[in-house]
Amino acid sequence: MRPSQRGTPRHGRKPAPAPKRRKKSGFFGLFKFLLVSAALGAFALAMLVAYYASGLPPTDKLFGVQGTPSITVLDAGGRVIATRGAGVGEIVPVAEMSPYLPQAVMAIEDRRFYDHWGVDPWGLMRALFANVEAGRVVQGGSTITQQLAKNLFLTPERTFERKMEEAILAVWLEMKFSKDEILTLYLNRVYFGAGTYGVEAAARRYFNKGARDVTLKEAAILAGLLKAPSRLAPTENAEAAEERAKLVLNAMVEAGYITEEERADAETRRTKVAVTRSSPGADYFADWVLEQVPGFVGTVESDIVVETTLDLSMQRAAETAVLTALEKNGEKLKIGQGALVALTTDGAVKAMVGGRSYAESQFNRAVQAQRPPGSSFKPFVFLAALEAGYTPQSTVLDAPIKLKGWNPGNYKHKYLGEVSLTEALARSLNSAAVRLIVDVGPGNVAAVAKRLGVLSHLNAQPSLALGTSEVNLLELTGAYAPFANGGVSAMPHGIVKIRTREGRTLYQREGSGPFDAVAPVFASEMTYMMRETVRMGTAKRAHLDDRDSAGKTGTGQAFRDAWFVGFTRDLVAGVWVGNDDNSSMKDVTGGSVPAEIWAAFMNAVKDSYEPGPLVALEGNPAMDVAAGTGWAEDPNAPADGAAEDQGVAGGYAEVPPDGSGAVPLDGAPMDIPDADAAAFDKMFEDNFGEDDQPARSGE
Repeated sequence: MRPSQRGTPRHGRKPAPAPKRRKKSGFFGLFKFLLVSAALGAFALAMLVAYYASGLPPTDKLFGVQGTPSITVLDAGGRVIATRGAGVGEIVPVAEMSPYLPQAVMAIEDRRFYDHWGVDPWGLMRALFANVEAGRVVQGGSTITQQLAKNLFLTPERTFERKMEEAILAVWLEMKFSKDEILTLYLNRVYFGAGTYGVEAAARRYFNKGARDVTLKEAAILAGLLKAPSRLAPTENAEAAEERAKLVLNAMVEAGYITEEERADAETRRTKVAVTRSSPGADYFADWVLEQVPGFVGTVESDIVVETTLDLSMQRAAETAVLTALEKNGEKLKIGQGALVALTTDGAVKAMVGGRSYAESQFNRAVQAQRPPGSSFKPFVFLAALEAGYTPQSTVLDAPIKLKGWNPGNYKHKYLGEVSLTEALARSLNSAAVRLIVDVGPGNVAAVAKRLGVLSHLNAQPSLALGTSEVNLLELTGAYAPFANGGVSAMPHGIVKIRTREGRTLYQREGSGPFDAVAPVFASEMTYMMRETVRMGTAKRAHLDDRDSAGKTGTGQAFRDAWFVGFTRDLVAGVWVGNDDNSSMKDVTGGSVPAEIWAAFMNAVKDSYEPGPLVALEGNPAMDVAAGTGWAEDPNAPADGAAEDQGVAGGYAEVPPDGSGAVPLDGAPMDIPDADAAAFDKMFEDNFGEDDQPARSGE
């Protein structure tokens, strides 16, 4: 090999060694990179936190929890009927709560709460592995601080951006507040179901006690609600709430908050859960009274309690009576809905059924539905006649009548000729009622009805005698109260008192200024006639074996509506059945299903009141049942009230209301002398203008 190839220069001098290059440490470079990245990341995180923090509300207001005021509705006995609005309790610091509450929540929601800085990497990893192993999301990694950030500032949407915002805000909250303050904020804001926010409101809602007084078992139930407030509420699913509470208790043992012995003892203890709705249909009544609250106290700005007249025991009886009848007869008789209202003789509403199911339909048919009452309106016609000089023994002609093309006929064209007012009302004779209204004047009848409490618009025309103007069940029932109490007006009402949760009175009912709506003698006479309706007329199915009762049936045109309104000594109740689409039922009259519902309800609540004579008849021998009836029960008359209300169109000749002109009882009209016909035409023109023309048959 040549020397040059050995690296020796030709001139023979040895070259100076080349300087050695220092090898840079790979670890040092990586560390430097990570350090710079961490610094930049910390700076970016700080900038992000500062950015989001700049848009947050003042922190001094975070502890002023606000929400929609809660309104609790109580029945006459102090039992909870319903709770509306978002119940928000007072702020209770963690240090003042039952220690079991924060412990239970941390054990099941965030066991490392006092060890992390808002985001828990270990918790996230644990949740990730659990979810991968299960193949679905079974565990969340959010900390209590993250949940608070979401509740305070964010929407519940599940996106990566929102989770990043949540984490950043959680770090900011940890920088701003102490751990105890964060836990206090969380426990006083989180939703616990049933319209309650915060442990104080939830403890009172479910256990009738404050957050300071809850037991270990109750704390476990409340902590368990956070997973699914509606599904796990002890008022809705007691079994599921108990099972979830067991998981919480086990978690508290694992976290070291309680011993195994304490867990076992807590599991065996029964919790007394506050019942909020003893009757599913009471929400109809709750809706009705809550609509009136602003009119009494103005805008509701704090939690209030509304004390009412409702009796939950009677409410349950009313619902049972209506639902039983609808289940028995609804399909075969084509009855879709029913409603019932019961009130004392001074107007205090004790029960209200607005339909067969509040869950399916919140439309209150006892208050909101306007329907023609049929012959249940006739008592106002007969009262106007008494005030005009008639008596229960006065006679009126029951015969075919034609008014300007309108033919108000009786059932099956049966007419009885001269009958007493008592018999005419008891048998619900249409032609007799029309003659009375023509005689006393439709305007006077409408005025009588309004004086007694019918507030809906009434068309003052002869067809009003047959209940063609629409009313609602509540006002019609209330208008019967003066008959029951001896003549005093009675405004239906449901609110007794409105107060704050602390006990400050905002409204107290002092009465609505009752007045004598009916002279006592006329109230007595009307009560007597309506008692005969129950004894021997169209309402025999409403007869009560152990006490006097009185009332009136009503059936709408083409069997679209059926009514019965009646009363005993202390209670007035009205019943309606029909269909929301106004379709016809299958021959259902007021004397059939409604009268049966009424009797079933009255029998169910009879122990609530002492039996006794009807008030208006008390001490009035002239109105004794055996005195002066002037008629006997017709053994051939339908027992279910089918003889009433169904208008019959026919080519009857005009018959003067005073009965002049001979009319055979078979309904075949005879010729009326021209003088009588002319007199009738003049009377009609004098009493009714062009705007008061009676409705045509079938309209």
